Amino acid sequence: MTEPVATDTPNAMQVQSAIPEAELLALTDSIVEAMKTVYDPEIPVDIYELGLIYKVDIADDRSVAVEMTLTTPNCPSAAELPGMVENAVATVAGISGVTVEITFDPPWDQGRMSEEARATLNLW
Repeated sequence: MTEPVATDTPNAMQVQSAIPEAELLALTDSIVEAMKTVYDPEIPVDIYELGLIYKVDIADDRSVAVEMTLTTPNCPSAAELPGMVENAVATVAGISGVTVEITFDPPWDQGRMSEEARATLNLW
């Protein structure tokens, strides 16, 4: 597991990983691209651009933990979206496993959407 390491900057933590930096960056990019293939069936924007992904942790054993939310706790896709995210991330070469956790803290709001998502949905 990665260990936080104190730096010279007050209140800053640097995470030290056993995964080489170039590989970690490549894995991160590939995970983001995989998540961008998942769409909420009711919204024509991928879940990443919608701002539904809150956190992605890559452990030293290359397992991935995703923390995400839904647009609403009553989302009709609540049962299927976490599995879709898990399946998409699991396709990334080099990943040893994936877990997806749903949270509603903080609750999702439109302010989490990217400019690309706002443009697609005409929400300016």
